[in-house]
Amino acid sequence: MTGGASRPAPDPSPGLTIAILREDWADPDIALPSYATQGSAGADVRANLPPDLRGQGLTIAPMARVLVPAGFRMEIPPGYEVQVRPRSGLALNHGITLPNTPGTIDADYRGPVGVPLVNLGCEPYVVTHGARIAQMVVAPVLQARFLPVGALTETDRGSGGFGSTGVG
Repeated sequence: MTGGASRPAPDPSPGLTIAILREDWADPDIALPSYATQGSAGADVRANLPPDLRGQGLTIAPMARVLVPAGFRMEIPPGYEVQVRPRSGLALNHGITLPNTPGTIDADYRGPVGVPLVNLGCEPYVVTHGARIAQMVVAPVLQARFLPVGALTETDRGSGGFGSTGVG
């Protein structure tokens, strides 16, 4: 679609629901995770700052890390994870990213959701109350069996690691 109004985001996977519980202190006017467009893979997560920081925001100094509260907890269905990823605009324009990307929220975690942000830019960055700070992608999870063996099968690549397949 070009030049016209965007369509509203559809209901995500009708058979998949993630229960959300707001923290008691959280601002109910801050939107819960939601998809910005019909084609969005990630649901935007917003900063839901504690009452004492809502007016001034949360400043991240260059090369510093902070844990930004989202103001909710989740119940992810078994067999799924939620991956937390950076927002490309924050990364490109301000150097704000996640130090562990993608971060994983496991299906059995029930604690508060927080987004660790790092400022790789040259200037302090202020996270404002309600700002979109990350995106969440829901993904299926497979668990494997790890089996000790005496040898591995041979491949053309072998044990070649970092950069071994060439440049460009």
